[in-house]
Order: sequence, then C-alpha cells, then structure tokens
Amino acid sequence: MPPSPDAAGPERLRNLLFLSTPKLWPVWPFLPLIRRRPGCADECGLLYDAFGLKGTTGYGATVFLCNLFLLPTEPELLALPREAHDTAEEVYDAGWRVE
Repeated sequence: MPPSPDAAGPERLRNLLFLSTPKLWPVWPFLPLIRRRPGCADECGLLYDAFGLKGTTGYGATVFLCNLFLLPTEPELLALPREAHDTAEEVYDAGWRVE
C-alpha cells in the first residue's frame, strides 16, 4: 500500500508521480535517473517506456544502468545490466531519483 500523502514528503511524491507517468517524461520514451549514495560514485540509469512505445511488457519499473547521452539501440539497451523492480515505489526505495 502506498504511503499516505501526509506520511510522504513532497520529494517522494514528485518522484513517484514522474516514475509512474511516462507522459510527463521530458525525453519520452526515456526517463533519466540518478542514484547518489555516500561513499559511492553517482550512478546513471534510465526508465524505458517499452509498453507505451511498442506494447512490450515487463519493463515498467526496470532501471537500465545507462546514461541518456550514451544511449544505445533498443536491442543493446535491453541487453544492458539492469535492476528490475515491481513498482515505482521500489525504484524510489532503491535510491533512484528524477533529476
């Protein structure tokens, strides 16, 4: 069950809105993400709206470990290392943020 608006801060709500609404993505069908963790280099990731683009299911909450500026072809993107999540909340809880 998602947190109530009172329990979630505005930063979380903003991120969850973008993570779950591809029509808001400024470079659709991609949503660039970043993960910053203490003691680690920043990580770049992408959400890819494969369903909205081609009707392909199974990638709605998958973060591809890739930089938007080094964007490969679709077959290369789908072969990249990735983190598969079930929901936008899990993506957020894994530390991924919309910039």
